[in-house]
Amino acid sequence: MGSGDKINVFPSRMNLTAMKTRLKGAQKGHSLLKKKSDALTLKFRATLKKIIDNKTVMGNVMKAVYFSLAEAAYSAGDISQTVIQNADKAQNKIKFTKDNVAGVQLTNFTMHSEGGDVYQLTGLGRGGTTVTKCKETAQKALNLLVELASLQTSFITLDEAIKVTNRRVNGIEYVIIPRLENTIAYVIEELDERDREEFYRLKKVQDKKKEMKAKKEKLLEELAGREAIKNADAPMNILETEHDPDIMF
Repeated sequence: MGSGDKINVFPSRMNLTAMKTRLKGAQKGHSLLKKKSDALTLKFRATLKKIIDNKTVMGNVMKAVYFSLAEAAYSAGDISQTVIQNADKAQNKIKFTKDNVAGVQLTNFTMHSEGGDVYQLTGLGRGGTTVTKCKETAQKALNLLVELASLQTSFITLDEAIKVTNRRVNGIEYVIIPRLENTIAYVIEELDERDREEFYRLKKVQDKKKEMKAKKEKLLEELAGREAIKNADAPMNILETEHDPDIMF
């Protein structure tokens, strides 16, 4: 950002006030966006921690699911055809909700079940306990998958929001605010220069008036002196109204 980069405005008091107002608004916006970025970063880190924990748990749960499925297949035989025949509609459905974090809408997934258990009679002949254990383990894995999907979606949304917010913060901090500050400094400098020129002009006008007044006074003094000399050298006029004082005998 160059030190001379500024907005092209006419240097006036009105534009100076407008630039100061814009600078104040930019500083306020920078402060708010900085707080928003901090809030999003805090949520981002918490979401990342939850994702790591869920993925760790998910690995153990999936191991348990495959192990319980192998137990069910060993105890109850091949139950895949029974499961496929009874699967006429979805029992577990996903519900979408929105969570507002510093103005960013995060999508949350929650799972809820509808209807009864259509597989409650599966494994009734043999292996009922292992089949029930397999269903419970699979349900737990499904819940973790839905939660992980929700966290992963929020993670991506927060990542994009943080990038956009940080770009705005940097743009205001390193481009807009310095440009406004340079513009304000330029307008103040121009106004000060204009005031100095006006002061110099007024001073020169006053000096000129004083010089003209001094010349005028000097000229009047010279004219007065010449008039006095002329009157002194002139002969006396007997017809003047003045008369000598009377002589008393």
